[in-house]
Amino acid sequence: MSEHVNKNSMLHDDLPFSYRLIRPANASGECLFVLHGSGVDETTLVPLARQIAPRAVLVAARGRIRQEDGFRWFERITPTSFEQSSIHAETAAFAQFAPEAARRNELDLSRSTFLGYSNGANLVSTLMLLHPGLVKRAALLRAMPVLDNAPATDLAGTRVLIIAGAADQTYGPFAPALVTLLNQRGAEVDARIVAAGHEFGDADAAIARQWLAGADPVA
Repeated sequence: MSEHVNKNSMLHDDLPFSYRLIRPANASGECLFVLHGSGVDETTLVPLARQIAPRAVLVAARGRIRQEDGFRWFERITPTSFEQSSIHAETAAFAQFAPEAARRNELDLSRSTFLGYSNGANLVSTLMLLHPGLVKRAALLRAMPVLDNAPATDLAGTRVLIIAGAADQTYGPFAPALVTLLNQRGAEVDARIVAAGHEFGDADAAIARQWLAGADPVA
């Protein structure tokens, strides 16, 4: 387990997705739903989330699909091709999980940002497209489109940050298509490229923190 996750952030198993709730002593009204990448667990993105929003309450969720010693969010066929029925089922389950996790922990979903990396970022994008209105702000790191048939969702009023890695040979080539897709659906997209591969780092944290600081309050 990451050293950044202490005994006060026990793993909760009372909802469809296991998660850790991390509430700073000086918590602001912000909340980050944190969705990890493939083959790891919910603790791996916590240090990055704390860099981005030190005073936010974190809901660090765990994907339900086993991959080696860790987890992922939905089944894949190849590194860039995904099982559509699994995407729809897991996205629907998360669409039920997020509001209930917010309710039980007295969090304001309208002030929440969904931070996803790789496979976790892909689930956030499907959450926006398949269950509109749930996600108002999303920061997607190393993401790509995964739906074979994306619905004509209206994403007006949704702010999205997409950060691609210049040397990410797997997902990088697909990032522009995701930017186009979300723009076409009406989202306000801020697309960035960092000098990195598929891994994330301090550059991502700096960009995301600045972007989040400029977020308009949600009425």
